[in-house]
Amino acid sequence: MQITFREYQKEDFGALEKIIRKTWHYDDLCSPKTAQKLARVFLSSCLTNYTFSCVALDEGVLVGIILVNNKAKHKCPLGLRVQQIKAITSLYLSKEGRGVSKIFENVSGIDKELLQECGIEYPAELALFAVDSSCRGIGIGKQLFQSALDYMKQEQLDKFYLFTDTSCNYGFYEHQGMVRRKEKEHKFDIKGQTAKMNFFIYDYTR
Repeated sequence: MQITFREYQKEDFGALEKIIRKTWHYDDLCSPKTAQKLARVFLSSCLTNYTFSCVALDEGVLVGIILVNNKAKHKCPLGLRVQQIKAITSLYLSKEGRGVSKIFENVSGIDKELLQECGIEYPAELALFAVDSSCRGIGIGKQLFQSALDYMKQEQLDKFYLFTDTSCNYGFYEHQGMVRRKEKEHKFDIKGQTAKMNFFIYDYTR
């Protein structure tokens, strides 16, 4: 195993789409075709919201990513915004896609409420953090997280936040010294079943 790190490149999109689809269990929510579209929407949306990127490669194969947004310096390139709009439009073309997108809208609303309830003007956000399940537990996540901390220090950012939930390994953030600020429980109707999830906002102060 040979792990290397570099900035995100547009040719990474397809591999990251697969990691996100698997990590967030989109195939449990809908058909494979819609699951792929959901992953595309999520990733393209994250890519409109970053100033720093670092991806991890295992012998050239992409296995993880972290994105940080320094809000004061952020400018979204037009190409990334167009990519996001195309992904959302494609998802909305099917009835199933429109139905599943309501879950995204609910989550987005919950995240906004959590941020408002914190009452803190954060200068930065950890916008995306994902590691392929086949490579967890060997320190890749920790190295990606450290690259984000190094960027914060370089940019003289003393605080940042992230959103996560019970579908993720949120304990990782506590091990890295992050503090859970707020929490909300929400129930979703997924394929006729009621699913309960808790949503969190964590922050980190240097």
